[in-house]
Amino acid sequence: MSERPAAVRLDDLAEPRFTPEVDAVFGAMADMSQAIELDAASLLAAAREQTGLDDFGPDNGFRERFDVYLHALRTEAQLSDAGRLVVHTQLLQMLTGRLLVHDYAARHPDVVDIPITAPIVIVGLPRTGTTHLHNLMAADPALRSLPYWESVEPVPPLAEQASPPASVDADPRRERIGAGLWLLDEAMPHFKRMHEMTTDHVHEEIQLLALDCNTMLMETTACMPSWREYYTTHDCTSSYEYLRRVLQVLSHQRGAGKRWVLKSPQHLEQIGPLLSAFPDAVVVFTHRDPAAVVISFVTMGAYGLRMNHAAPIDLHAYGAYWRSRILDLYAAAVRDRDLVAADRSVDVRFDDFMADEQGTVAAIYSTAGQPFDAPARAAMAAFVAAHPRGRHGTVEYEFDQFGLDPQEIRRAAGFYVDRFGISFESRW
Repeated sequence: MSERPAAVRLDDLAEPRFTPEVDAVFGAMADMSQAIELDAASLLAAAREQTGLDDFGPDNGFRERFDVYLHALRTEAQLSDAGRLVVHTQLLQMLTGRLLVHDYAARHPDVVDIPITAPIVIVGLPRTGTTHLHNLMAADPALRSLPYWESVEPVPPLAEQASPPASVDADPRRERIGAGLWLLDEAMPHFKRMHEMTTDHVHEEIQLLALDCNTMLMETTACMPSWREYYTTHDCTSSYEYLRRVLQVLSHQRGAGKRWVLKSPQHLEQIGPLLSAFPDAVVVFTHRDPAAVVISFVTMGAYGLRMNHAAPIDLHAYGAYWRSRILDLYAAAVRDRDLVAADRSVDVRFDDFMADEQGTVAAIYSTAGQPFDAPARAAMAAFVAAHPRGRHGTVEYEFDQFGLDPQEIRRAAGFYVDRFGISFESRW
C-alpha cells in the first residue's frame, strides 16, 4: 500500500489563499457577479426562461421560505463578489430543478403510485461515521441511493429527456457536475481529506430538500441567524412529503422497486416530519463524542466558506454559531429518539462502528429485514478496498482557532452524552 499523505494544518481559514489559476477564475466570477441580483423576481424569471417551464408546483410556503432565505443572503451572509455568483448559480439550479421535477410528475401521473417502501435512513451529525456507513450500504446492489450528479440535477432538461442517453455513464448531467467539481477541488484541495466529493459518490438528500427551499443545507452557505430562526420554528412536514415525491420521480426515471438508503444530519431535528412522509422507515442514529463532532464539523465548514464568503472570516463567530446549532440538534435527538419504534431503529456509536464495520452493518440489516447476503458483502468489501480510510490524508483540528473548548462542549452536551452512553475520545 502506498504511503498516506501527511496531515495538514489549515492555516488560511480566516484569510484563504489560492493558486494564481483559482484567483483568476474567482476574479472573472467577481466581474460576472456585478450583473446579477439576488432577488426573487429575476431568479424566478431566469429559471422559467432557462427551462421553458412556468409551473413551480404547489407552494406550501415555498415562496415565503425563498424570500426569507434571499433576505438573509443579502443582509447576513457576507458574500464575496465571486460568492454572489456561486450562490446565484445554486439558486437558479434549485429553481430549474423544481420546475423540471413538477413538470415530470405532471407528465407521468403514475409517479404517485410508486411505493417508497421502508427506506433505511441514517440520522446523525456529520463526522459521526454517517458518510462511510452510507457509502458502504449504497454499495449494496440491492439498495437504491443518490449519486451526487443526480442529487444536483434530479431531472434532466427537456431536450435531454426527449433524446435520453444510451446509458447512465453517458448522461450529460455527469459531465456538468464534473466540471463544477473541478473548481471545488482546485479551490479546496484539502476538502477531500474531510469529505470526498466526486461525480458518482453517494450523496445526501438535502439537495432534494433544497428544491423546496427547506433544508439545513442553506446554513452551510454562511451564518444567517434570521434563516436559522425561520427554519427551526416552522413545520417541515410538507417538505418531507415533497422529498417523497422527488424520490418517486427518481425511481420512475431509473427503475422502481429497490429500497432506498438515505442520510442527512438535519433529520435529527425532523424525526416527526420524516416519519410522517416515511412511516415505515428504519432509522439509524449515529453518535460520537460531541467535542470531536463540533471541531471536525466547524473546521470542514469553515474551509468550505472560501467558496463564497468575503474575507476575513470570523472563525470565533463561526465556531460559536455551530456549537450552538449542534447542541440544538442534540436536544432534538434526545427529545424525539423514542418516536421511532425500537424494532425499526438502531443506535450506532462511532467507536463501535470503527472497530467492527461489518458487524455494524449486519446489525442494521437485521433490524431492517434486509438480506446481508454474499453480493452485499462482496460489494461492500470492494468499496472498502477501493476507498481505504484516510487515503487522502487528514487535517489537524484546533479548538483555539474557533474559540472553542472540548471540555466545555462535552459539559454542555452532557444531556446527550448521558442519554446515549457516548465515550470521549482520548486525543482531546
